[in-house]
Amino acid sequence: MSKIAILTGATGGLGKAFIQELLKEDIDIIWAIGRNSEKLQELSNKYLDKIFPIQCDLASEEEAKKIRNLLEEHKPDVKYLINNAGISKMDKIVNFTQEEISKTIEINCKVPAIICNYAIPYMNKGAKILNISSASSFQPNPYIALYSATKVFLRSYTRSLNYELKEKGISATAVCPGWIDTDMLKKEHNGKKVKYYGIVPTEKVARKAMKDSKRGKDMSVCSLFVKYEHLWSKLLPQKWIMHIWGKSVKKYVD
Repeated sequence: MSKIAILTGATGGLGKAFIQELLKEDIDIIWAIGRNSEKLQELSNKYLDKIFPIQCDLASEEEAKKIRNLLEEHKPDVKYLINNAGISKMDKIVNFTQEEISKTIEINCKVPAIICNYAIPYMNKGAKILNISSASSFQPNPYIALYSATKVFLRSYTRSLNYELKEKGISATAVCPGWIDTDMLKKEHNGKKVKYYGIVPTEKVARKAMKDSKRGKDMSVCSLFVKYEHLWSKLLPQKWIMHIWGKSVKKYVD
């Protein structure tokens, strides 16, 4: 029985950082899931027999069933499940299309929950689930309202899942980083560079997430800046935080 890790969003910056961490673990192969077949092939060429590329658009319910079908076919021992795929957009709520709203909720909320249910029957004691939430889940965030609301769901879902799976010896960790230096971030607005306070490299987030997962933590908070952010969200009125946040970000959406 092969010992595997399942990683969604494998071809992005954070996905690649998780691959580097997973290669250090006692697993036979990484099921790398992504939409871009060329980028998946690049990963496969680079890591050879350590990567099993799975081209899949997780926004499609039918395509997502590929994961379930492969699990039923191979019956692996799933050591790690990392739900890293996600969608983010900085804009005013009224500017989102119906398709954008549906797809964001689908990818950020529904898909991780479904894949957890696919994978858990193939997980044994010591297995680990990491769901990539966000520091934006700590409080309401104007101009990334849809994204942060989906991450509230994922953080709450993951922490509850961790409680339910304790008797099986399986841990679930909600990974809550702040700004991560990836291609998902908007780099410029009207010719001006966008500033992201407390931004961290992907490698740091992945390393901390894996470390906290091994400790059985139900939440992983990366960087001192984000830890203070978490504390502020508990101590300060949320209207204050929304005002500060909204004022700092509004110039990037007008």
